[in-house]
Amino acid sequence: MGTAVTSSPLGSLGPPPPALTSSSSPRKPSYLNTPFSFAPREPARRRSGSARLVAVRCGDSATLAPAAASPSGGGGVLAASEIKGKCRKWQWQGQYSINYFVSDSDPLASPPGSKPALLLVHGFGASIPHWRRNISTLAQYYTVYAIDLLGFGASDKPAGFRYTMETWAQLILDFLEDVVKRPTVLVGNSVGSLACVIAASESRKNLVRGLVLLNCAGGMNNKAIVDDWRIKLLLPLLWFIDFLLKQRGIASAIFERVKEKDNLRNILQSVYGNKESVDDELVQIIKEPADDDGALDAFVSIVTGPPGPNPVQLMPSISLPVLVLWGNQDPFTPIDGPVGQYFSTLPSMLSNVSLFLLDGVGHCPHDDRPDLVHDKLLPWLDSLSAS
Repeated sequence: MGTAVTSSPLGSLGPPPPALTSSSSPRKPSYLNTPFSFAPREPARRRSGSARLVAVRCGDSATLAPAAASPSGGGGVLAASEIKGKCRKWQWQGQYSINYFVSDSDPLASPPGSKPALLLVHGFGASIPHWRRNISTLAQYYTVYAIDLLGFGASDKPAGFRYTMETWAQLILDFLEDVVKRPTVLVGNSVGSLACVIAASESRKNLVRGLVLLNCAGGMNNKAIVDDWRIKLLLPLLWFIDFLLKQRGIASAIFERVKEKDNLRNILQSVYGNKESVDDELVQIIKEPADDDGALDAFVSIVTGPPGPNPVQLMPSISLPVLVLWGNQDPFTPIDGPVGQYFSTLPSMLSNVSLFLLDGVGHCPHDDRPDLVHDKLLPWLDSLSAS
């Protein structure tokens, strides 16, 4: 779902760029009202090159650039139990069991390898079933893989493991090489997006065909936001929280409180624009893996660990086609916050980047308003396959 858990979500940093101003202003997040939070920003470096597309609002009539005709795709919703029943296991580095899903076969009688595969990568606290509203639609046209990152879902949660963004990026690259074995478009949400960005920046074997970033995170935790005055004010509190979480008894008590169903539902309600998408199944999708042995260690390691590389440093080095979809009601990485502001400028700096602002959508667009996501994602994938 979101990125790393801390006590203070990132607020906004003033008005969004004029081209992205919506008739319904993005809601302003309050501080210290949820255990989740997000990250960073460094000054953007200008780069020559004209944008080929871009920022539009979905959900109203305002369009700032022409968009291709786009099928919504109606594959329905897969139950979490059905997704779990089709999952497989892969041994990573000979010692870690990684849970993954793959759709049955190449769709629409397409010759194997004629289109790129898709790899769906969840965010913090989520897992493969978080793509329940997308897999059926996408699998009509593409071979779809989804993976539980180490520490999440039904993948191993090794005791005492030190989680880093680089670890997850390497996991993605090894999975492409060992399991998928074909050019793949990486589709990530939140911290999963950032892992995909890192993986794409490090890939040297042409296995990454493109990137789709859904409300990309800026770091594994808030320590990445060194130039936001609010985080500077909160840093002493964040370090104190780190200290508390390193005390096993305190960390366990906090974690038990966070994963209570009512608290999870409240957190999800605060980050989804479409409240109807926050159903009992979603709450269970988030809660069930949190009850596993090792989940507490993962929680503590991610919150207290290094934030890792941030997208501002990495995006200029990526020449692959990139589609950015951003929910404009995200309280964790708001479009007018550090990360959102950076991504909103990218189409004018990098010709390989396309951006669409999704109106009335929160931090998890793929589950919040899958119809809007599919309307933009499927035409973009079609153009990618044709190029």
